[in-house]
Amino acid sequence: MTLKLIYAIFFTSIFGCFAQNDSIQNPYFKSYNDKITASVYYLDTSNNFQITSDNQDPKIYLDLIPNRREQIGFNLNYKIIDVTIGFAPKFLSGNKGDSNSKNFNFNTRFYYKKWMQSFTFINQKGFYLSDDNITAQLPNMRTTKIGGTTAYIFNDKFSFKTLVSQNEWQTKSSGSFIPTFTFYYTNLDLNTPDSSPGDLYVFTLAPSYFYNFVISDRVLIGAGIGLGAGINTMDGDTSALYELDLNLKIAYNKDRFFGYMSLNSISFAQDDKVEARLNDNISTLKISIGYRFDPPKKVKEVYDKVNEKIGI
Repeated sequence: MTLKLIYAIFFTSIFGCFAQNDSIQNPYFKSYNDKITASVYYLDTSNNFQITSDNQDPKIYLDLIPNRREQIGFNLNYKIIDVTIGFAPKFLSGNKGDSNSKNFNFNTRFYYKKWMQSFTFINQKGFYLSDDNITAQLPNMRTTKIGGTTAYIFNDKFSFKTLVSQNEWQTKSSGSFIPTFTFYYTNLDLNTPDSSPGDLYVFTLAPSYFYNFVISDRVLIGAGIGLGAGINTMDGDTSALYELDLNLKIAYNKDRFFGYMSLNSISFAQDDKVEARLNDNISTLKISIGYRFDPPKKVKEVYDKVNEKIGI
């Protein structure tokens, strides 16, 4: 998949979605939707896999870890647009392997009233295999992941955007029950002579609870946990699947300047009745600083015209 296709998907999604009504004011959080929010970040992220088997003695636990995990990137947010693009340069200390290793990710979110939809694209090349005794390079291994999560926020007083972005800020402590539906398609190719590509489909439902604890006007801690289940299909074989989501964010905020650190993990584990299991984990540590500013007049005019015509 090329970047052109990614951008096509992104802009098609934009013009097919509707934004929250900016005129609605909520005393529990402050919106910065009328501002452009730009930030730079450091990100330690990876889509790891684990091959496990309980039917052998000793049991097998093999971790497949991308050579490149650490990223630097840029985030831009305005109204319903929330785009993140990151790259993994070799000079960062956590990026191993040869110069052909790659790690590219693209993330965006859209909001409509109480609904949130995320879209994720991850492309990785160059892994190493690790267990308790050995470490072996798989320089040609490649994975491509496409998918996202649909979430519904029950509590009007809880700002989910505060937890996942910085275009809103929780001003009074609040939490919410948030059920989520997650779908991911992953193509995994070891690129070795005796292997063939595998197609992995994941569907899960996860009841979750999130809470933003406001310490002061400028500091808060946000946290969330989700436990769910679903099905995993790999090359036509279907099995039960369990999901665990963990989220933590510590943030500092002023109307113009902000900074935060967040920890996020989403893990998918196949049922242990499956003879050989391929577990899937997406984890991130993110440190970001940013600045909010008024949109250029031309950008606001274009957005308002489109909004007037199709109701974005």
